[in-house]
Amino acid sequence: MTAHRTFKLIAPSGYPVDPDAVHRGLKRLRAQGHHVEGTGATERRYQRFAGTDGERAAELNRLADPSRKLPDIVLAVRGGYGAVRILHGLDYEGLQRRLTDQPVAFVGHSDFTAIQLALLARAGLTTFGGPMLMSDFGAEDLNDAMQQHFWQALTKPTLTLTSTVPQPRNVDVSGTLWGGNLAVLASLVGTPYMPPVEGGILFVEDVNEQPFRIERTLYQLHLAGILERQQALVLGDFSGGKSFESDNGYDLNAMVEHMRSVVGIPVITGLQFGHIPNLVTLPVGADAHLVADAHGFKLTASGYPFLS
Repeated sequence: MTAHRTFKLIAPSGYPVDPDAVHRGLKRLRAQGHHVEGTGATERRYQRFAGTDGERAAELNRLADPSRKLPDIVLAVRGGYGAVRILHGLDYEGLQRRLTDQPVAFVGHSDFTAIQLALLARAGLTTFGGPMLMSDFGAEDLNDAMQQHFWQALTKPTLTLTSTVPQPRNVDVSGTLWGGNLAVLASLVGTPYMPPVEGGILFVEDVNEQPFRIERTLYQLHLAGILERQQALVLGDFSGGKSFESDNGYDLNAMVEHMRSVVGIPVITGLQFGHIPNLVTLPVGADAHLVADAHGFKLTASGYPFLS
């Protein structure tokens, strides 16, 4: 276990629909000796959101206030929907001034992808795709691998992931590591909140989406010229999507093979990132090196702020 840390909770999207999971998550973090601030974020309600748009934007903007002490970790309570509604209301200049070169870890995934990509695009801030309070720290059974990797990613200057999932071609590329939830990322195409990453290593995941919907969204990135500007596309977890008899043999594997023939860059599979218990934590905006072959892949990241 790492040193005792200060967590600041934020809820930029939906309100927590599982109060018991929130309670478990808070209890576990406190039992480990951590200090948790901002628990009011778990109690706000406005329609399906964790407060009004103004309340949720102000929660993030307070981190730009130089009179306030910064936490070690800014942890998203949950995903859902709603982050895109507050992107225009964030103080990117203030957040950039306060947080550049500061070891504050913003962590979350799913709908939080919108916040992460906007912070990268507008403020140049590196964040972490990783666990959230309700679904991960508050799970009925806390996943040890998830928790161990979370602390390794946040407290070490380099991060290395390995996989034994065979890849169809040899790959050796370097670039900016970026990405997150596929649907949320694609929704930012054509907006000022989409990072203009050139030569990057793009990772994506999604949940409860049929293969054709995943393909359609990847096609959007392809036809928009985003994929061709990357060194590689790394696919995380896409569980929960159902296949139907009318698919006639078209499944996730068929979709992946088709996209490999279309996009013109390496498509890597097997990344343990997404809506899964054992998700890894990834620095969004870090320098990365990806090597892959028939025996699997290795992804190394560095050059990101970490907690000493």
